[in-house]
Amino acid sequence: MRGLLVGRFQPFHRGHLAVVQEIRKSSADRELILGVGSAQESYTWKNPFTSGERLEMIARALREAKVDRVVAIPLPDIQRHALWVRYVESLLPSFDRIYTNNPLTRLLFEEAKYAVESPKLVDRPRLEGELVRGFLADNAGWKPLVPPAVASYLEEVRAPARLATLREGLPRPSVGKRA
Repeated sequence: MRGLLVGRFQPFHRGHLAVVQEIRKSSADRELILGVGSAQESYTWKNPFTSGERLEMIARALREAKVDRVVAIPLPDIQRHALWVRYVESLLPSFDRIYTNNPLTRLLFEEAKYAVESPKLVDRPRLEGELVRGFLADNAGWKPLVPPAVASYLEEVRAPARLATLREGLPRPSVGKRA
């Protein structure tokens, strides 16, 4: 059996690593595929890292944590929900089980008759992608939120500066009318 965990991993943080470790430890799956979603997106606030950068983060974190039998594969979006499961099947090796906490992903794979499990999220109030990106943009308090190998890589690619620049480019909410 082979499982599939789909996520954007923007960036790959300690919560992602804990979920992967738990799946590998408790599941009957002999292998796990990490489907790196929105692979075509990068250099935006929601998706600041390229698929190659995310694959590198994942590889370094898994190597450091000595987690084996996991492969990460990019999954570009197609914006066609009715076709998405078949599209994923065409891009990946065969899989039997899906791990997700995303309601739409759950629905689509259940309709396609896959077994779907919801992995337990670890420290969700702190380990949430947008929050980690905010700490990166501030260049403060982010290192404990990612595995050490990912922290080193994020420094190599100057992630705090990138996130600060991307955050600056976001539209600001209006606070009132000028007289």
